[in-house]
Amino acid sequence: MRVYVPLTLPGLAEAHRTGQLGDGPFTAYAVTPALREWYLSDDIEELEYAALGRGALASLRLLAADPAAPRRRVVVAVDVADGAASADPGRGPNPAVLGEVRLAGPVRLAKAAAVHVDAEDAEEDVAAAARALDAADDGDDDAQFVVDGAEDHELLWFATQEIPQLVARRPG
Repeated sequence: MRVYVPLTLPGLAEAHRTGQLGDGPFTAYAVTPALREWYLSDDIEELEYAALGRGALASLRLLAADPAAPRRRVVVAVDVADGAASADPGRGPNPAVLGEVRLAGPVRLAKAAAVHVDAEDAEEDVAAAARALDAADDGDDDAQFVVDGAEDHELLWFATQEIPQLVARRPG
């Protein structure tokens, strides 16, 4: 099963240093039954892209909580055993938790298939989105428009061999 783990660049640097993602139970995103139901699609590529997008939004939340982190969303695509990730079926198609899964313990970074990161030219929009996130969550349409502006930036694909260069860069 492919899961999408939201991080920040400092989080990616820590994963690179330790060789693992997460310390204990942690949240990632995947193609869950609720995500399939919400998107009404059988196209696995479209569903995987939706799960990646959920991971990108979670990364934005991590950035909002860490003002020192470079303003670039980071999502690591990792292949785990089918039983390693569990979705809470009781949460149903709640838009706030679509695609959310829990991983019981750490996952070796060596299992990563790819890393998705914003380009440097997205930093201004991502920074604005991180600042607007709380207001958007409270229903402010203008703030939601700002958050959606970050989603206009496609995350770039990087091979896992490129992680050392990604964490060595200091954008901005």
